Amino acid sequence: MNTSSPIFWILYIALLGGMLYFMAIRPQKKEKQRQQELLRSVAIGDTVLTSSGFYGVIIDMTDDTVIVEFGSNKNCRIPMQKAAIVQVEKPEA
Repeated sequence: MNTSSPIFWILYIALLGGMLYFMAIRPQKKEKQRQQELLRSVAIGDTVLTSSGFYGVIIDMTDDTVIVEFGSNKNCRIPMQKAAIVQVEKPEA
């Protein structure tokens, strides 16, 4: 195939675009969807890991913020955005 052919360049650009989609865009969309599902599943009483590495228990929630209680002395309560939650552990029944 001649590399100066327009068909070659169209196929080449399409191949690069497909590789970009499957290696970058698609995994990002899946990760974003997973994070949104995680944030929809949080409830009061769940133990969470924050993006800063702290473990705490959710004691109150609104649409986009949560109040997390850290430590065992029950005096450290910090409001934070739900987006700062990276892991959720449900309490055992």
